[in-house]
Amino acid sequence: MNIALFGKSFSAERSPFFHQLINRLSAAKVNLMVYKPYADLLKPFVQLPENTRLFESHHEINGKADLLFSIGGDGTMLDTVPIVRNSGIPVLGINMGRMGFLSSIAKQDIDQAIDLILNHQFSIESRSLISLQNPKHLFGELNFALNELSVFRHETTSLIVIQVFVDDVFVNSYWADGLIIATPTGSTAYSLSAGGPILTPASANFVITPIATHNLSVRPIVIPDNSNIRLMVTGRHSKFVLSMDSRSQIIEKSTTLEICKADFNMKLVKMEGKDFFATIREKLLWGLDIRN
Repeated sequence: MNIALFGKSFSAERSPFFHQLINRLSAAKVNLMVYKPYADLLKPFVQLPENTRLFESHHEINGKADLLFSIGGDGTMLDTVPIVRNSGIPVLGINMGRMGFLSSIAKQDIDQAIDLILNHQFSIESRSLISLQNPKHLFGELNFALNELSVFRHETTSLIVIQVFVDDVFVNSYWADGLIIATPTGSTAYSLSAGGPILTPASANFVITPIATHNLSVRPIVIPDNSNIRLMVTGRHSKFVLSMDSRSQIIEKSTTLEICKADFNMKLVKMEGKDFFATIREKLLWGLDIRN
């Protein structure tokens, strides 16, 4: 089995867990590939096996890894998307962070997770992505996002007005700090904090969620993910900010945004005994009675 390891940060307190991970994979004769910038961070703490291969890009991993382990938090998981892209490589998140909606394996459960992986006791869950079709090359080849596409005001002194069309039908003019178009995966991220609903991963929908809207009667709306969405920004200022997950650009307000579902999915590893509802109960403390 060929397993790639991806991370963006490392600290001394993570060393015991990472040594445990490496030792288990080495004992199982797994062929390791490690993201080179991450390997550089590991050098003061961890001795990687001699036959470890390094990679830096999508092209170096495509077709060469059976699984990719994302080691960090949900932000690290989002950063695997430009690496994995449309390769179909399943991603397992090992949570070294706090919330961990996507990085579902706690660092204390590494041994159990490796056993299940080696015995093929897991399933694959497909997650839809959102794609920016116009401007086509604003983010180069990375015109897709797993969580959300968001539009924000660039200046802090006034609201922006965002006109939204779905399949060429006018929806609304949102007077707000911004607007989020979230996937089901992203429905538990920024959209949730802005008052949006939670969607189950297999939902074939997007959520349009305004950020701090001036009109209090405006609410998030759920639309089919086969819709074509068009955004036009107006207001006093000439620029606004467009973000796709962790990537952002400042663009002119005369730019029309055209958005749709990406033509590929991201595959996440789902371990036996784990389910979406258990995750949100745990992470959002549903059913917790603070009186007890």
